[in-house]
Amino acid sequence: MSYELIEILKKRAESFLKNSERLIQEREWDLAAFNLEQYCKLILKYLLLWKKGGYVRTNSLRALIRELGSIKREVLRLVEDEKYLHYIARLEEVHIASRYLPYSYEESEVKSLYRFVLEVFKPAVEGW
Repeated sequence: MSYELIEILKKRAESFLKNSERLIQEREWDLAAFNLEQYCKLILKYLLLWKKGGYVRTNSLRALIRELGSIKREVLRLVEDEKYLHYIARLEEVHIASRYLPYSYEESEVKSLYRFVLEVFKPAVEGW
């Protein structure tokens, strides 16, 4: 895959993160949570394409993190540290809940997920 096509994933991921911030400001909790999950998934897929040339076809953040952890060991703390795993599991749930379940996210949930993504997830996966 060409560098330009891989960069599209990165740009799209960053757009999801930026959009989640806007949606939080607009108090659209469900969509903000979904955009956070999409950012996480796409940035992992981008990094796997960039570093390994491919990735496992899955919607599981845990599986993608473990795959990236095979080349960047410190990323594995996101699934090995219980407090971080809680956030990763919540983000995985967003994928299903936002599409198929009658569940509404609350402000505190989404803001907590947003802080985790900015302060822990993003630095862990993007810091090469």
